[in-house]
Amino acid sequence: MKVAFIGTHGVGKTTLCYDVAGLLKKRDVNVDIVKEVARLSPLPVNRQTSLDAQTWILTTQVAEEIRAAAHSPVVICDRSVLDNYAYMAKACGRQKPVERFVDFWMKTYDLLFKVPSLGTGASADGFRDTDEFFMRAIDELVDRLLAEKKIPHERLPGGERERWAALAVEEILRAPALARLF
Repeated sequence: MKVAFIGTHGVGKTTLCYDVAGLLKKRDVNVDIVKEVARLSPLPVNRQTSLDAQTWILTTQVAEEIRAAAHSPVVICDRSVLDNYAYMAKACGRQKPVERFVDFWMKTYDLLFKVPSLGTGASADGFRDTDEFFMRAIDELVDRLLAEKKIPHERLPGGERERWAALAVEEILRAPALARLF
């Protein structure tokens, strides 16, 4: 089973992934986390990114998902290829061959959770772009791609951050893909 938390940067996806994984482990579910790979990129990211950088990020994300799935029955992903593609499309325009692959790969996720942008901006950590216009543009592009491609997903409720992990775990435990594992 593969679950991804999607949305713009700085909205709490990474923390949420760890919270959800911890709650699942407490229920004896073997889980692995695919961390955000953009931080590992040898090329510029954020508003200074390039097609090469975004291609590296997207393909590394896929490789990490394959690696994690080989070792754990449940994989929690900090991002999906769709939000990685949103950064590519924002910087370089839509890339039809890449987009066809993204459309194919999106079918490999059993659950997607859209993490809302709370409009508070990202904290300056030396990596994330803190420009609120850029963050909002990525978030809107992710929403547009989800709608355009009719990708099923759950929207976490804005303003209820303290409930997100519990809500996600409830959905994961109810998912048919998890029932097939046990």
